[in-house]
Amino acid sequence: MAMGTRRSRQKQEELFYASERAEAPGHPFYQRLNGVLDEAGFDAFCEQCCRPFYHQKLGRPSLAPGVYFRLLLIGFFEGINSERGIAWRVADSLSLRQFLNYGLNEATPDHVTISRTRRLLDEATHQAVFRFVLTEVARRGLLKGKTIGIDATTLEANAAMRSIVRRDTSESYMQYLRRLAAEAGIDASDDEAVRRMDRKRKKKTSNEQWVNPHDPEAEVTKMKDGTTHLAYKAEQAVDLETGAIVAITTHGGAAGDSESVQETLPAAGEAVAEQIATPTAQGKHKVHEQGLREVVTDKGYHGGAGLAAMSEMGVRTYVAVPQQPRRNWEGKREQQAAVYANRRRVKGARGKSLLRRRGELLERPFAHQYETGALRRLHVRGRGNVAKRVLLQAAAFNLALILRTLTRAGTPRGLADLKRTLFCALWRVLAALSAKSAPCSGLDESSPLRAHFSERLRPHPPRLRPRQKTGF
Repeated sequence: MAMGTRRSRQKQEELFYASERAEAPGHPFYQRLNGVLDEAGFDAFCEQCCRPFYHQKLGRPSLAPGVYFRLLLIGFFEGINSERGIAWRVADSLSLRQFLNYGLNEATPDHVTISRTRRLLDEATHQAVFRFVLTEVARRGLLKGKTIGIDATTLEANAAMRSIVRRDTSESYMQYLRRLAAEAGIDASDDEAVRRMDRKRKKKTSNEQWVNPHDPEAEVTKMKDGTTHLAYKAEQAVDLETGAIVAITTHGGAAGDSESVQETLPAAGEAVAEQIATPTAQGKHKVHEQGLREVVTDKGYHGGAGLAAMSEMGVRTYVAVPQQPRRNWEGKREQQAAVYANRRRVKGARGKSLLRRRGELLERPFAHQYETGALRRLHVRGRGNVAKRVLLQAAAFNLALILRTLTRAGTPRGLADLKRTLFCALWRVLAALSAKSAPCSGLDESSPLRAHFSERLRPHPPRLRPRQKTGF
């Protein structure tokens, strides 16, 4: 299959007056976003990265890489978690058609085309697109890189607990219970008796014994709300001075924080070193003196081995200290030094300030990506596919950070609400000036017409999205 390009999709639109075209509130936001992407050369970069996956001549032109990555960005900006939902939303929206450069008489990509393109492009290509957006963030001065906060969250996998099987015998959970009931002398054909036995016995669903055949990489995890699901874990590093996401990694849901941070922290250090490097006259790169120096995390990352490993990487740790009994440090002098040094730093004024900043700038990206961005429940399977969606979700968050500096709004709905708020504020100022200059005018406080306009222009509270159900 040949690769489709943005240049090949350019065409002459039908002639009509601009006033005849309907415009939605999202038009200005997506026009500004396209301006940012075009200025950075986004489409040319995507086509260059994706060219090895396509044939040069044979086959019908594919979905343009720039269009595919824009489709995944739409999932963040519109709060849509599935590729099917993205395809439906694009087909119905004029602003999204213009954002993707699709005419009114053209068929937009369906969810099958989106999913096939996602499976065709590897994780390294999605990582390259994320780094490209991060480079644009750094170019605009929104990346400092000195103080990094690391935290993780769980994402519910597209796999059900009722479908798990034993790793050794491939038995389903109900077949396993019937075998236990038969061994205990209980009638295995009586489902009610088998369930009563299951409620009374002590049990633990271990990932070493159980697996979902449809998504083997998903792991049984206890979620934050107390329920147990098959899940993945997304861990990201955030610049605590600007809020930009520097690096993000994906793991199984049951992976420990002290284990996953060994992958996330080096990735963040490499990303910071790459973005703040400046080319010299000889073509080489000289790393700036101000690089990654401080790491801030919560108490889940506190551990002797983990703190010692982070200290060896040359960073100062500010890890919240949990309540622990007195420990025996025999043979663990390096861990003892790392733990005590971290404890001294956390109790200082800067440590307390960084931990407060962590709650503000480290938790906010999770809310934007997975709650407002609606990716808490995954609709893809396999760690590689999950990593692709998570990387583009983080790239969309960084683009929203850029747009927030330009338009003071990071989403189309936020821009529409901002315009309405500014209009209401301007109307209040004009009304106050008119009332002060002409107190006896026809629109006094008791005028029905004034009361009518006041009610129409009163700013409404922001609409809250209903909380999505994540249980079975």
